[in-house]
Amino acid sequence: MEPGPPVDLQKDQPHTARMYDYYLGGKDHYRADREAAEKVVGIWPGVRVAARQNRAFIHRVTRYLANAGVRQFLDIGTGIPTEPNLHQVAQQVAPDARIVYADNDPLVLVHARALMVSSPEGRTNYVSADVTTPEQILESPGLHDTLDLTRPIALSLNALLHFIPDDRDPHGIVDTLMDRLAPGSYLVMTHVTPDFDPTSIGTVVDIYRHSGLPCQVRSKAEFARFFERFELIDPGVEVPHRWRPDGAPTPEKMDAEVSAYAAVARK
Repeated sequence: MEPGPPVDLQKDQPHTARMYDYYLGGKDHYRADREAAEKVVGIWPGVRVAARQNRAFIHRVTRYLANAGVRQFLDIGTGIPTEPNLHQVAQQVAPDARIVYADNDPLVLVHARALMVSSPEGRTNYVSADVTTPEQILESPGLHDTLDLTRPIALSLNALLHFIPDDRDPHGIVDTLMDRLAPGSYLVMTHVTPDFDPTSIGTVVDIYRHSGLPCQVRSKAEFARFFERFELIDPGVEVPHRWRPDGAPTPEKMDAEVSAYAAVARK
């Protein structure tokens, strides 16, 4: 990426990406982020487990898709870089893989400029844009310089759409993005759910909203609606830690700690 102008980090306002970094034990957050995140941890201690399991799912599904022949990835709602990043996982399998990250957080942009470095055989780029304006992402020069929309692309919307309430038309956003991608492309998503612990998750939603951050969690059936037009990959809609796990089976109690669903589908 070319060096860009200075950005306003908005340190006095909590941000979802920086709160997520805090859950993961990172260092790229500020007082407002920590204060809001600690309120969430007090209600939902499993949020740290959920963040780690979400990352583990991203790594597994990226390896799965790269091994299946996917060489292009579009990751929207990237968040603050945490190694290994998606492009590092993909390029370990396929060094020629091409990845575009998109996010609207200025702190993510600062880190992306420094850390999103591709393998020599592949390419990595970053688009500063908001998922609620999908056309801006799809028309961005950075995307077209890196990805070929006539060939399959894996679209990742991980831990993102629970920050897009229904009045922002999340289904229309997904449809707009997927309609522009070639047949053989994939939709990858994780999403917080109230199904396993409705009281705690409901309180967490209130904390985000009172912090000025839109939030809407969804049931399994509501999450599954995003995939109705596509072919779900086995095991279908599942909690992230049981989507093609690498190790031993996880205890059932982890479902409430994670309180999320994951799925992958093919266009």
